[in-house]
Amino acid sequence: MTAADAQEGRRFADAVKPLVDAMGGEMVSPEEAKGDDVVLAWEGRDVVAVRLPHLSDSLDHILAELERRHGMPLAELDRRTKQSVVRVLESRGAFSVRHGVETVASALGVSRFTVYNYLNRETREGGDQGSPGA
Repeated sequence: MTAADAQEGRRFADAVKPLVDAMGGEMVSPEEAKGDDVVLAWEGRDVVAVRLPHLSDSLDHILAELERRHGMPLAELDRRTKQSVVRVLESRGAFSVRHGVETVASALGVSRFTVYNYLNRETREGGDQGSPGA
């Protein structure tokens, strides 16, 4: 491998790093890749392997990122913003994770019942938007 190839590989890895970080993944060398890791190649050469987090770790990572984005603990957000957070989490599959509702409820400082109400509210509003006379 030439120095130019190595530099190009580093630029590729730098380009995908924000995406890997957003997913809560870890970048390792292709030689360190394990069975579940995703090896990324650039121009026919393995450049970097991405170790994806377990789904439950990913949910924790998403919640932490939402706290950073809002600049405060999620439990301190107003009701409307919490509802928005639930919509974001639903779109990212947070509630398909075992104990996802409980984890989100705890982070938001609300009950599971409240999270289900937020989800049902979104479903009702989404359904009404497409109906005649709504």
